[in-house]
Amino acid sequence: MKKVLSALVVSSLLFTACVKVEIDDSTTNNGNGGSGCSDGTKQEQIICSKIITGQISEDVVLPKGKYTLKGYVYVTNRASLTIAAGSVIVGDTISKGALIIERNSRLIADGTQTEPIVFTSGRKPGSRLPGDWGGIILLGNAPTNHPTTPTIEGGVNAQYGGSIAADNSGILRYVRIEFAGIASDPGSEINGLTCGGVGSGTILENIQVSFGNDDAYEFFGGTVNAKNIVALATADDDFDFDNGYVGRIQFAVSMRKPDFVDPGDAGNGIECDNNAGGTTATPRTRPQLSNFTIIGPNSATAAANHNYSNRWRRATQFVLRNSILMGHPDAGFSMESDETVTDYYVNNISEFKNNLVHAETNPYRSNSTVATAAQIKTKAEADGCITYTNINDIQLEAPFYSTNPNFLPKTGSPALAGASFTGMTGFTSTTYRGAFGTTNWAAGWTNWDPQNAAY
Repeated sequence: MKKVLSALVVSSLLFTACVKVEIDDSTTNNGNGGSGCSDGTKQEQIICSKIITGQISEDVVLPKGKYTLKGYVYVTNRASLTIAAGSVIVGDTISKGALIIERNSRLIADGTQTEPIVFTSGRKPGSRLPGDWGGIILLGNAPTNHPTTPTIEGGVNAQYGGSIAADNSGILRYVRIEFAGIASDPGSEINGLTCGGVGSGTILENIQVSFGNDDAYEFFGGTVNAKNIVALATADDDFDFDNGYVGRIQFAVSMRKPDFVDPGDAGNGIECDNNAGGTTATPRTRPQLSNFTIIGPNSATAAANHNYSNRWRRATQFVLRNSILMGHPDAGFSMESDETVTDYYVNNISEFKNNLVHAETNPYRSNSTVATAAQIKTKAEADGCITYTNINDIQLEAPFYSTNPNFLPKTGSPALAGASFTGMTGFTSTTYRGAFGTTNWAAGWTNWDPQNAAY
């Protein structure tokens, strides 16, 4: 039987369950060494020691506080880990802490605008680095197009996927994830937030992933929806979709840091594949996206591996509407397989409509025999897209990398009008294109300078 302590009991534990001990800092670089809290339930151990480690197989409710995530922590056995608003979870940088929520278990990290929950590096301000710790992995029972039940990447011993489209893996709301992303092997990484077969019963809202050493967000199959999500200074891709992901995401912004990108891979705003083999396995990957603002480095001296605003490839399908693509060096809207281009240009299964499109070179790109870049540009503009050679004509306030960006449109910006939601279900209709109109939903809970934050 799972054991859930009431708030009153939790409060009393803070005063009665813990015995003051001398901490040996030599075992960890985060100051939490030996805990002296080995007795009692898992919840009591964590509250006493301030260390989250090992396996969590019974319900645990953590009051507001600062905790260290040490090693790979699995929440399993249908357990829930609930973290109070305003809490800070620092990833141990020696053991490379990571939090894995297995199928049928849940993470309830429900912060508020004034008290977000922060997952960050265990290093001191000014010394934090991308990849200091692992990240968060949510696994669920929603469908994928993998022929078997796959194991999630990142050196994690856990599977994902199933047949429950409305599966529930918990809540992440008003959450920041900073300096995450480690690779167990080349091509097998933990991202800031990894979702494997996560179902539509899960809530993902108001999340910021910053300085990730791999992707900010990656969705392996599943049906989960999301809104108000931010990617700041990602090394690899800001938003990555594959293995049959079919959810909806609305209101998202990404901002690249010109001198930071994965040296061994290309960093894109969106990268999307049906699967690694480029087959037409079903369900076909088809993210439905609206009101994205994708900001590239926009710098002549940017690191070479910054790549495309959009990279649709390997037989994927997609919907991207009412969005802004600007400042990437190599392309804005790029498609890279005959199957991908056919489903967009010929079959109209994929949609690219009412977007503002800019790139330093090649606003449109096609690596296909089905249609040329010029033909794709003609179709996109017939579907309400506007192409820009001068990035300033899009007229956003201060969208490029800084510790105080402003993504709102200026008065007179073409982004303030022109959106269309005809044929779209499950989205909030707006008149504006991009993630923001006249209201900044990112205010109050995001942090654009996490390197120097005091936690």
